[in-house]
Amino acid sequence: MKITAVQGSELLLLEPELLTDSRGSFAEAWRESLLNAQAKHPVHFVQESFSVSAQYVLRGLHYQLDQPQAKLIRVISGEIFDVAVDLRPDSASFGQHYGLTLKARDRQMLFVPAGFAHGFQVLSAEAEVQYKVSAYYDAPSDRALLWNDPQLGIRWPFPTQAVLSEKDKRAPALAQAELFKHGL
Repeated sequence: MKITAVQGSELLLLEPELLTDSRGSFAEAWRESLLNAQAKHPVHFVQESFSVSAQYVLRGLHYQLDQPQAKLIRVISGEIFDVAVDLRPDSASFGQHYGLTLKARDRQMLFVPAGFAHGFQVLSAEAEVQYKVSAYYDAPSDRALLWNDPQLGIRWPFPTQAVLSEKDKRAPALAQAELFKHGL
């Protein structure tokens, strides 16, 4: 498995090595020991979820304040523009965002450390996205950050066509958002 940093950040792109023969192909999707050898902080995933979304749906930017989640994102079908925003006040990259396209056919996965808000917009007719997370979902801790906050400057592929939940439409901008405590 090849693991590389995304744009010089703590985000990691995992690329499984595909073994192919006349029957088809096989790959190890991820291995905890390999990921932890590259991640700044060790991670152990406790829950896996998935979403199915239509084209232009924009989910995010989401995070859990009291129970921060590291995430491993994989596109099972379709294509998304995936974004992570550093919300750790003591980080040198606080408030910076990182975006990249993830496609099911490339079989890449994105590791997002705890302390980041995460979201994506669907580029294909439909996309199924799978998430491994390091902390259980905790509704009282659930937060969102405004997806089109000018301070963040995220260049979403289809901003005028974005289909959003009411929660995401009402999310606060970075300047008003509840942030993680120091030392995350």
